[in-house]
Amino acid sequence: QVQLVELGGGLVQPGGSLRLSCAASGSISSINAMGWYRQAPGKQRELVGDITRGGITDYADSVKGRFTISRDNANNTTYLQMNSLLPEDTAVYYCYARGWIIYWGQGTQVTVSS
Repeated sequence: QVQLVELGGGLVQPGGSLRLSCAASGSISSINAMGWYRQAPGKQRELVGDITRGGITDYADSVKGRFTISRDNANNTTYLQMNSLLPEDTAVYYCYARGWIIYWGQGTQVTVSS
């Protein structure tokens, strides 16, 4: 089993920045990749991006150049740095870890509004 605890999120003005963190515990060695999904009201959950065990990242086109995913292997933590935030980035952000199955964090609200 893997447990994921997310921190961060909140209210930010357009153009601002936020950083989310996702700390993993449990069967860490089974994790091949970690990443983030988001779900806006009335919309389907969409992939934001992910990072493999080897550090290779991939991002949705909508966030490329604005969001950065990184990981601290020593602390089993993955980060989502979000810059130049737009109102359309407003959503609940979910951390996930991919091992034999997909594990999910509890979700954290990000609201971009003036």
